[in-house]
Amino acid sequence: MKSTTDIRESALTTIRQEAEAITGLLSSVDENFIRCVDTIFHAGGRVIVTGIGKSAIIGQKIVATFNSTGTPAVFMHAADAIHGDLGIIQKDDVVLCLSKSGDTPEIKILVPLIKKNGNPLLAMVGNPSSYLATHATFWINTSVPQEACPNNLAPTSSTTAQLVMGDALAVCLLESRGFTASDFAKFHPGGVLGKSLYLSVADLYVNNPVPKVTHSDNIKNVILEISSKRLGATAVLKHNLLVGMITDGDLRRMLEKNIGLETVTAEDIMTPSPKTIEPEMLVIEALQVMRNNNITQLIVLKNGVYLGIIHLHDILKEGII
Repeated sequence: MKSTTDIRESALTTIRQEAEAITGLLSSVDENFIRCVDTIFHAGGRVIVTGIGKSAIIGQKIVATFNSTGTPAVFMHAADAIHGDLGIIQKDDVVLCLSKSGDTPEIKILVPLIKKNGNPLLAMVGNPSSYLATHATFWINTSVPQEACPNNLAPTSSTTAQLVMGDALAVCLLESRGFTASDFAKFHPGGVLGKSLYLSVADLYVNNPVPKVTHSDNIKNVILEISSKRLGATAVLKHNLLVGMITDGDLRRMLEKNIGLETVTAEDIMTPSPKTIEPEMLVIEALQVMRNNNITQLIVLKNGVYLGIIHLHDILKEGII
């Protein structure tokens, strides 16, 4: 077992070498790269991503990123392609082939078949003089000085380079398509990420009771309303218009002043002009308002009409933090 110092130095060396490999990709964003983006953008079909070994694994990640950012893509393993899966490729599809050497047997069999079918062949390859690079319609150079593996054998820096270049393609394409956060939400409806992109205030506040008192209500009525509705606050209305808000914190501060309660009304202790939010706003925006103002409730208001209250706990229950 290596010493702690040796382990740390080995990890740092790996990270440095892979970082240098990524920096070296800057020169690969050339005319060929631009033509690859343009070919995919104007394609009538999908991007069929293929490769073998570790390149195939990176290819699957690129497919997932493409699909989630508005570029339809399908993964086809190079070995399976020459044993029947070649039928995945349709007339208007573009093929993106990943390979470090560009000379593996499966690639050499696959390339002529793709070209014979008339599909544009884009390559992400680490060897400029390889079979794949010389026969591709356009190719992106992902060569690296050396692998992070001390034996310069295990794909490490080379697969990182492919991964980063795949992300570069995906981002260029999503920006070219004008892909927005709303579009992203359509493809990510599940989980916290999806909820933060589509869940609105209206989806949550409607499940809550609607606490309200008039400006002239006495303290007993205020306390009963806050207690019964269990939101820690109540809106204060005057002639059916919102004029303020009372929280349980307001009640505690009032009691600390040791004032007589007999004549105190809601108007005397309310916070005028409370923070409000419209029902169509995203829940994530409501959370930001709460954080910025160090509060746990927001009045939901639409065209001056009081609709209800959204509470911090409503948002936390959805897993949005």
